[in-house]
Amino acid sequence: MARLSSFFSHSLCFHILVFLLLLLLQLCPELAVSRSTVKYLPGFRGALPFELETGYVAVGDSEDVELFYYFVKSERSPKEDPLLLWLIGGPGCSGWTGVAYEIGPLNFKIEEYNGSLPELVLNPHSWTKECSIIFVDSPVGTGFSYGRTPAASKSSDLKQVDHLHQFLVKWLIDHPEFVSNAFYVGGHSYTGIPIPILVQRISNGNEEGVRPLINLQGYILGNPTTDPILDGNSVIPRAYGLGFISDELYESLKTTCGGEYVIISPRNAKCLKYVQAFYECLSGINFVHVLEPSCVFASPKPPATADQRRSLYRNLQVFLDPDPSLPPFGCRSYGYLLSRYWANDDGVRKALHTRKGSIGEWERCKSGLRYTQDVQSSFEYHVKLSTEGYRSLIYSGDHDFVVPSMGTQAWIRSLNYSIVDDWRSWIVRGQVAGYTRTYSNRMTFATVKGGGHTAPEYRPEECFAMFRRWISHEAL
Repeated sequence: MARLSSFFSHSLCFHILVFLLLLLLQLCPELAVSRSTVKYLPGFRGALPFELETGYVAVGDSEDVELFYYFVKSERSPKEDPLLLWLIGGPGCSGWTGVAYEIGPLNFKIEEYNGSLPELVLNPHSWTKECSIIFVDSPVGTGFSYGRTPAASKSSDLKQVDHLHQFLVKWLIDHPEFVSNAFYVGGHSYTGIPIPILVQRISNGNEEGVRPLINLQGYILGNPTTDPILDGNSVIPRAYGLGFISDELYESLKTTCGGEYVIISPRNAKCLKYVQAFYECLSGINFVHVLEPSCVFASPKPPATADQRRSLYRNLQVFLDPDPSLPPFGCRSYGYLLSRYWANDDGVRKALHTRKGSIGEWERCKSGLRYTQDVQSSFEYHVKLSTEGYRSLIYSGDHDFVVPSMGTQAWIRSLNYSIVDDWRSWIVRGQVAGYTRTYSNRMTFATVKGGGHTAPEYRPEECFAMFRRWISHEAL
């Protein structure tokens, strides 16, 4: 009996030692992740009816970049439902945009600000009813994310991808219960540049044996920047199709510019002249949604002189976050200001478990971000991903002039895949919600009727129906 007792004693000690060793092996990556459960949020009445977690993940060569995230568990079945990493455009718009304005479980109650904390209400069309979502403040300097040194506060397209891949690996190590879930990456607007690169990086990491292996299934892009020249060249044809310019001006633009409206040679004075006339004609149009009041959002303007090379497209900050003193109540952009009042409240920051003193004033879309756009086009990554068999959903609000659907359709066509489900309407509540087409590379394209930049802000019910069908492998 003494020997048996001694055996179990030694066996127990052995297993404890093994456990401690495994714990030590995982200690470094786990130290890089901090997380907190949030049950109540200032501005929302009562306990949150969904599971919210916030936290930081340290990334970078010296782990001197702290990326802040909001994680919302699926409201249906977190163990079985897909996991979605959701990024916001800009670059430099906070993940809170996704939580409260796009696809997340909350919305701000749009009321005129009177000094009290803005009120939060539930979004009945949240995509978290079908999947778990990680909303990330990326790149560094966005939202509550920050760099510990001046050098760490700089980022770029490729550096952001590196940081996000590190983020995901460390997050999954810290949340092993989600490693086996089907995984997707999604986002809107400028994320059309980094997301295909990130998906490729994840795929390569799986092939190279990076642990944990990520159950990557595909990606989702809404109103995505892909190739700024191709996207930008579609603005003028789209405007003509909607009757915003005359036949004569359109013919003059086609003749003198040859379809190239984004980068114009200084020697082509006639093209510059007509492009100038085009933007003067559209000076009162809201490029984010052409049917809505212009309010604060300004249209991009051409150069004042003909000796400048120009891009209509590379910096979209003018569309993203208005000066808080400008938009009148009743404009859609007024609703964006409520998040600034809300997120800069001390009680809110405490509830979110942000690190005191890590940032100054919170901005929904960071102005003056130290960011280099070092990828000119993400098209080649779509080409590669198409050969690897990943699913993709690409959708466009059909009243968006920031990234017109015509440009998106053009690069999709140039992939040259055969059509397996040809152009047709898709229906929500008995009404046409948009049009769709599916290709043999498992890519689905859809327009969202009445959608702007970005579509779920304008058509939340329709976009939720689209997502729910696609993520469930159903036809739109």
